[in-house]
Amino acid sequence: MSITATGARAGLSRGLTELRLAFSGAELVGQLLWPVATLVAVFLVRDVPVGDGYTLDTFILPGALGMFVALGMLLVVQQLAADREDGSLLRAKITPDGIPAYLVGKLVQISTTVLAYLAIVLLPGLSFVDGLDLGRPGSWLTFAWVVLLGLVATQTVGAVLGSLVASSRGAGYVSLPILGLIAISGIFAPITALPAWLAWIAQAFPVYWLGLGMRSALLPDSAAVVEIGASWRTVETALVLGAWAIAGLIVAPLVLRRMARKESGSRVAARRERALQRVG
Repeated sequence: MSITATGARAGLSRGLTELRLAFSGAELVGQLLWPVATLVAVFLVRDVPVGDGYTLDTFILPGALGMFVALGMLLVVQQLAADREDGSLLRAKITPDGIPAYLVGKLVQISTTVLAYLAIVLLPGLSFVDGLDLGRPGSWLTFAWVVLLGLVATQTVGAVLGSLVASSRGAGYVSLPILGLIAISGIFAPITALPAWLAWIAQAFPVYWLGLGMRSALLPDSAAVVEIGASWRTVETALVLGAWAIAGLIVAPLVLRRMARKESGSRVAARRERALQRVG
């Protein structure tokens, strides 16, 4: 199942509509809570030394940005489960190009949300975080392609994982291994501090390469000495993230279409009934 021009346009419109709703009224407070809290945390550790003239905030900032991109995977899982539960996915199923448009819409809405988080953390952070090196040729370009590939790679994986659960409770169970993967992937610290076998597992997934790419864009070249091979491995980062992004764009629509075939009004009604029983 390919994403046609019609499906892409419909998905863009759907995503922008969902984005407006997500940043309106009381929802806006919830959207701002985590990035603002993260920015405050980075500010509070700005004077904590970590050796070689660096302070803790220098390494926490790239990690925080990578974490927000990676958490797009979790947001897709949660929203997909909620949409199955309330019948939104069923409505997409019966619309021409509905499933591709649904996927594009989620990518647009969640990606724009994540970009807003990054701006809230990064732009003020540049004013007080020392030790960053964004004056090198290609730093901002590296930052841009790492974010772009990271958004697509993690969110399409989230769509595949989200297709495996049918309720918000199920999404909670899937969230645990996702958070575990983020924890072992060296987002906040070089992966060389982990046992070798765990480091190999982490490198099989895009989250590790996302964190490495963020550090390579924001930190000076001298900071690469603590990475595997004392290198940012920029080419490998681009290849791995690109491969995950391409695979996700191919597999996610197929998995969502297969899942949508099983959706019916009776299944949605049964899920709503179970949800009401849990609330009651």
